[in-house]
Amino acid sequence: MSAKIQAIRGMNDLLPTDGPVWTWLEAKIRAVFGQYGYQEIRFPIVETTSLFVRSLGEVTDIVEKEMYTFVDSLNGESLTLRPEGTASTIRAVLEHNLLYDGPKRLWYAGPMFRHEKPQRGRYRQFHQFGLEALGFPGPDVEAEQIILTARLWRELGFSKDDVALQLNTLGNTEARARYREKLIEYFSAHQDSLGDDEKRRLHTNPLRILDSKNPALQRVISLAPISRDYIDQESLEHYATLKELLRAAGIVPLDNPRLVRGLDYYNRTVFEWVTNKLGSQGTICAGGRYDGLIEQLGGKPAPGCGFALGVERLIELMKECAVVTDALTPDAYIVHHGDGAMQAAFSAAEAARDAGLAIVLHAGGGNFKAQLKRADGSAARYAIILGEDEVKSGRLSLKPLRGQGEQATIDLTQAIESIKQGRTHGSL
Repeated sequence: MSAKIQAIRGMNDLLPTDGPVWTWLEAKIRAVFGQYGYQEIRFPIVETTSLFVRSLGEVTDIVEKEMYTFVDSLNGESLTLRPEGTASTIRAVLEHNLLYDGPKRLWYAGPMFRHEKPQRGRYRQFHQFGLEALGFPGPDVEAEQIILTARLWRELGFSKDDVALQLNTLGNTEARARYREKLIEYFSAHQDSLGDDEKRRLHTNPLRILDSKNPALQRVISLAPISRDYIDQESLEHYATLKELLRAAGIVPLDNPRLVRGLDYYNRTVFEWVTNKLGSQGTICAGGRYDGLIEQLGGKPAPGCGFALGVERLIELMKECAVVTDALTPDAYIVHHGDGAMQAAFSAAEAARDAGLAIVLHAGGGNFKAQLKRADGSAARYAIILGEDEVKSGRLSLKPLRGQGEQATIDLTQAIESIKQGRTHGSL
């Protein structure tokens, strides 16, 4: 017997029992993004490898060891499964000249791929929603994006105790360069404490050392220079205005001077929404400003700001917080048996669907007892029963499957109205 074929480690199936919650969550995110005027953009799963090398930086973990890269057998070109969405968004914007008539607010969604060690909330194929505001130079658009995410958390049922905002500023390109040199100087004096990864990053991406989880290095990191001491005055004013806008909206961020983010393209504002309910994978949304990225990828200089949020981590947080969803489940399951019952069931099902209900029509035969068992296992709120007696009388039996209520024999119009009322009141 041949071995059973299984999904690739870290790339998971989404089963029918999970689908309704995913659909509910995705609809909530799309609705909030739309409220703020963001428009959807879609781009390929596969891009040229150079796109990510140029945007993310050659010495980031993603480029060095996490990307799924392969050579196109037809032309020898190096291609990569997208590990994130910002670079692809900018590539598409430049390719189609979308900024010709002014700034744009864009959002995207879909699977991303990184060869990481799979663990709760971190997978090799994972799903993101992200948005990018392009052509907006001021702190107002950053405040808008953070306020948008705060609205989303409320829509999802999270409390202020469930999530917290961390905020920092990296300054302009020159300020970041000054800070980089100070970190090189500092960590060079502590090389005995550095691991192999930290030594490799020392002269290429020293800011990433601040993210090290090496226990032996934590005291050295805690005493390292902080970016705030090297920030230019304009960036400090930008940052102060952002915090004023957030406070006016009732959002109080936690200043985290060691928050740097893992990608090379960030400057000025960086932020993360974090939770203490998911262990080490506590970041559920992260982003910031990247004013040099468009020019870096070949476009005319234009500012940018955006974030991405992880769908799997949000699902995990929803479970931890016992978020109650109104995810779509069938309104009714139609059970039918006897002469003429199948034809009547088809007609009743279509009429109920015309009225906006979600109906599962039993198929595959079986007696009433077996069909009712199937109805109960379907998650439908009601069973509509059609037997020979109901067909002859032109009526049907409506049986509540969840909560209170008595079975009633009524006509189809009454049944449809009762089911609609039950959506609100929970019973007949």
